[in-house]
Amino acid sequence: MHALAGGGRRMTRRATLADVARRAGVSVSTASRALHRPGRVSAGTTARVQQAADELGYVPSAAARQVRSGRSGTVALVVPDLTNPFFMALVRGSTRHLREHDMVQVVADVEEEPRSEEQVLEALAGRVDGIVLAASRLDRAALAAWTRRVPLVAINRDVADVPTVRTGTQGVVAAVEHLHERGHRHVAYARGPATSWSEERRRRAVVETCARLGTRFSDLGHHAPRRDAGPAAADAARRSGASALLAYNDLIAFGALDRLTESGVPVPGELSVVGHDDVFGADLTTPALTTVAVPAEELGARAAARLLAVLDGAGGATGADATSSDPGAELPTRLVVRDSTGPAAR
Repeated sequence: MHALAGGGRRMTRRATLADVARRAGVSVSTASRALHRPGRVSAGTTARVQQAADELGYVPSAAARQVRSGRSGTVALVVPDLTNPFFMALVRGSTRHLREHDMVQVVADVEEEPRSEEQVLEALAGRVDGIVLAASRLDRAALAAWTRRVPLVAINRDVADVPTVRTGTQGVVAAVEHLHERGHRHVAYARGPATSWSEERRRRAVVETCARLGTRFSDLGHHAPRRDAGPAAADAARRSGASALLAYNDLIAFGALDRLTESGVPVPGELSVVGHDDVFGADLTTPALTTVAVPAEELGARAAARLLAVLDGAGGATGADATSSDPGAELPTRLVVRDSTGPAAR
């Protein structure tokens, strides 16, 4: 790198920390503290060292940063299914936050398989500084054990002493209330994976709200969280006699709309449909899908921030700030009403 050295002489090599220290008139150790731990030196010294670094074009090497910090500068995000737009939004949010903190993220897709999840965690342990585990399908004991092995933050789980961020069920409650207001007295719910913590939480919200409103509830059983599971959910909803179908996620709802369109069933005339997540394309279906909006990018960013706090010792696995008991760890959801819901058929 070409840069001006002291006395106007142009350097023809990459500037080193020693060059910066010499130009700023401080020791190498002081220059290092000023650049990497500015709170430990005076503001004037920090400014002088930073100015020297800028003038010389000094860039600390990644290897040097790793040696000083004992970190790789890399974290991993493990997701159940990258083909699901919801998880791609998580990736965008976490990547953005980590980039702002000079961290690199790698992403692993475990294809909804707990065994694959364990294998990926084994492969990542010791190679990355920490892991964000999205919608983990591991059981509680396994997840807690992994938290003791590697710095880890879970998205949408609730296990004691496991740092977590999660979404609320406000939108699900609002969806059932919305349907009740439109005259629906029998709703069916197409569940998600049996190993999903979010699935059980959403189902409980639907059941409890239906009970409060006096609405009949039909459980359509578990479905894979994919579009190709939607047709079976639509068929089951029609057999149940329900006037409205709530789906575990938008992908199942998309597939349900596909089947209903093929079958000539008017939506919402004969059957109203509600999804969950408000992924890309939810407003482009025919009819546009009423769904529960989840702030997925913010969720990813919040998880990344929590992991960095764990790495810095400010939000460890046993600290209240990082555990499931922290109300700040939950992001609210909301109902977005579009054209796939309407008055119950008479």
